[in-house]
Amino acid sequence: MQTIWNDLLHLFFPNLCLTCRTPLIKTEKQICLGCLYDLPYTHFHTQPGNPVFHLFYGRIRIQAASAFLHYEKGNKVQKLVHAFKYHENKELAYELGKLCWQEVSRSSLFRDIDLIVPVPIHKKRRSIRGYNQAEYIARGIRAVSGLPVSTHLLYREVQSTSQVTKNIYDRWNNMQGLFTLKNESSIRGKHILLVDDVVTPSSTLCACAKKLLSVKEVQVSILTIAKAGTVFSFTYAKPDAPLAPADRNH
Repeated sequence: MQTIWNDLLHLFFPNLCLTCRTPLIKTEKQICLGCLYDLPYTHFHTQPGNPVFHLFYGRIRIQAASAFLHYEKGNKVQKLVHAFKYHENKELAYELGKLCWQEVSRSSLFRDIDLIVPVPIHKKRRSIRGYNQAEYIARGIRAVSGLPVSTHLLYREVQSTSQVTKNIYDRWNNMQGLFTLKNESSIRGKHILLVDDVVTPSSTLCACAKKLLSVKEVQVSILTIAKAGTVFSFTYAKPDAPLAPADRNH
């Protein structure tokens, strides 16, 4: 009986693909197969020293890094990210987490991960949004990988000021001291996969990774659903220090 009602409901109020707005068939979730096929996949996990890894070079020592999709203004990925980040589509974040891991696990890049840690958000922002999208991405990864997820290890105690008008160096300084690590002994000697929605040259992921790396013998890798399309250049700085943009005026 439930199936009949669901079929009638979908007949009059069909589930639509989030990117092309065509009706979904029963086996499709959130995105139609055509749009899934056409998404701008990065394939970074197949490239040693890929662009995501180089975003952190000279800033923190990470083992590996990758992003699943290319994010650009107006493209399909932007629609997907906005749907789960600003429009309460938790299921989409979960499904993208699953798809992401299914893709990257074909390589050996993240083969020895012990624990998944989603990037935390401040409790005020969480109360407004109702959830942390990175947690649902991490849950999707867990559903496929079987790896444990910790949502109570890393906390964001202070809400940072807006990053919009800041340059990269000032964004780094704006993020320092915002994260607190609980139960440090539980991760000693472990390889942690730090998960977020979009990787950009901003310093949230750097600040989180640096806090985790303050624990003895911890290793950190980074995985995100998307990478923002803009390419930035940096001059070299010592590991664990912020990089200065190659040209502060550009």
